[in-house]
Amino acid sequence: MTGAEAIIRSLEELGVKEVFGMPGGAILPTYDPLMDSSIRHILIRHEQGAGHAAEGFAITSGRVGCAIVTSGPAAMNVMTALADANLDSVPIVIITGQVGSALIGTDAFQEADVVGASMPISKHSFLVTNPQDIPSRIAEAFHIASTGRPGPVLVDITKDAQAAQMQFSWPPAFDIPGYKVPGKPSQKQIRAAAAAINESNAPVLYVGGGVIRSGASADLMELVNLTDAPVVTTLPARGAIPDSDPHNLGMPGMHGTVAAVGALQRADLVIALGARFDDRVTGRLDTFAPRAKVIHVDIDAAEIGKNREADVPIVGDLKAVIEALNETLPSVLSPTYKDDLSGWWRYLDRLRDSYPLGWIDTADGLMAPQYVLERLSELSGPDAIYATGVGQHQMWAAQFLKIEKPRHFVTSAGLGTMGYGLPAGIGAKVANPDNVVWIVDGDGSLQMTLQEFATAVTNNIPVKVALINNTVLGMVRQWQNLFYGERYSNTDLNVGVERQVPDFVALAEAYSMPARRVEVAEDVDEAINWALSINDRPVLLDFRVSKDAMVWPMVAAGVSNDDIRFARGMAPIWDEDE
Repeated sequence: MTGAEAIIRSLEELGVKEVFGMPGGAILPTYDPLMDSSIRHILIRHEQGAGHAAEGFAITSGRVGCAIVTSGPAAMNVMTALADANLDSVPIVIITGQVGSALIGTDAFQEADVVGASMPISKHSFLVTNPQDIPSRIAEAFHIASTGRPGPVLVDITKDAQAAQMQFSWPPAFDIPGYKVPGKPSQKQIRAAAAAINESNAPVLYVGGGVIRSGASADLMELVNLTDAPVVTTLPARGAIPDSDPHNLGMPGMHGTVAAVGALQRADLVIALGARFDDRVTGRLDTFAPRAKVIHVDIDAAEIGKNREADVPIVGDLKAVIEALNETLPSVLSPTYKDDLSGWWRYLDRLRDSYPLGWIDTADGLMAPQYVLERLSELSGPDAIYATGVGQHQMWAAQFLKIEKPRHFVTSAGLGTMGYGLPAGIGAKVANPDNVVWIVDGDGSLQMTLQEFATAVTNNIPVKVALINNTVLGMVRQWQNLFYGERYSNTDLNVGVERQVPDFVALAEAYSMPARRVEVAEDVDEAINWALSINDRPVLLDFRVSKDAMVWPMVAAGVSNDDIRFARGMAPIWDEDE
């Protein structure tokens, strides 16, 4: 068969059912046999969208997402998605066409050094010039993407390799020198971790996205029940423990809850599970969790000690490590261990009760975005999946949507990619056709990828869009308000016109989507229920909210988490004798 046929056959052998992509000159040989394949191809409208759709698919399904695009500008357009997946440890494989091997290095039409560009922002990259290597490289790409610390892999295949004949066999031989997946966790370190937990009086489980990537949510719940320890979940870990569980203190960091931030700052033991001590969580690093010993569990040894020294480092798959801890702890924990945490819980419950998440009425009379998201969550139920863009709406979604299950919250956490929400939500809906999928987006973020409305409509992918429309680049404007003397430089998206541009309802209708504008709180529930009743096509709700609404609590960049503000000029009282 041809190399192109081998690409498609390899994907079929790997169990791929859906791919996202767009054809072009250097990948045309592969698109021809794709017509005869059982693989469903979702034609996107911009290559970046293909990469983000693959991410949404992977995050919500636990399987490798896949995208296929052509060379040059198309391949460069997926670089943002590669970088995004790399920071958030999302397993995707991007297959790109490349100019003929004889033309590489000649500045040929639509030639770009795709492997060179992708190397620092992907887990691995391959250039394939020999058609006989195609099955092995594609199988290796899926293996690398899905094992160890998950991540994106790029396979760049020249046009002549696609067109040439080759002898296909499956399974192919692997040749990945130096690539090793961590084995069983060290029992010595497991015992040391169990002993440290037993010695602690104020522990906190600092849960990162690795818990979800490893499928360890049920094991985490067993650990929580064994120890009675409080839990904080980072942005990509939303849903690792149900929001309704009383152990869950919420999200830590810059826009985290006072209780979550206080737990980390006052803990004597931080148990970091698949988290990387990101600056948005730690604040000023040298003031983060100053009293705490650290148990740091990660499958990537490079993460341990990178930002915070670990007293008990454990390299291994989180699921295996937590399972081992759950087996070891019952024989190590003191019979009074849970009772001994009662004082710690009294302190945390005081913070939680005194400084709950909330909002105030807006001065301009427009709706509060927090109210919209609270109602969206209540009416949509625990099985709904949410994908967000990036900005204020993303933080409000993380705060006010009640996430009860893993893989039900999809967002660009590490890279903070505006425009991520719509294509990622499309990918999530492809992976979960029976679930309601809401895309919570801002008007600034949505305009970066809104051409993917056509993808959703023409491919019959009935996502629902909740547009949090405040007519400004909200998060940037918030910083301008707080730190730049209310000098709003280039954050008004409608400057110079009296009406909003675009009219999102008219735009959605131009894409053959039903849409409604919602301007008063009294209409919110009815509009959401109307959107929930439409399940045969995409639908949009344009919620007009106040541009003056802000995300609180907040830790300013570069300061200690101790200096968190739960509203403008209002700091929590950490100790009752203050």
